Amino acid sequence: MTNSAVLLHEIETLPSNCIGEVVDFVAWIKHHKLSQIPETMLLSEAALSKDWNTPEEDEAWASL
Repeated sequence: MTNSAVLLHEIETLPSNCIGEVVDFVAWIKHHKLSQIPETMLLSEAALSKDWNTPEEDEAWASL
C-alpha cells in the first residue's frame, strides 16, 4: 500500500470531529516545510554565480 493510500484510509476512518486538525496540519506542512528554500542553496548562490555569470555560460545556454 502506498503512503497516499495509507493516508487516505486513515483520513476516511478518522472521526469527523478530527478532520479539521488534519486539514490544519497539512496546511502547516505546506506553508512551513515545502515553501522554504534550503539554506545551502542560498549560501552557495554567491559562490556559484562567479562561474555561472560569464559570457561563455550565457553563450552555452543561449539556445535553450
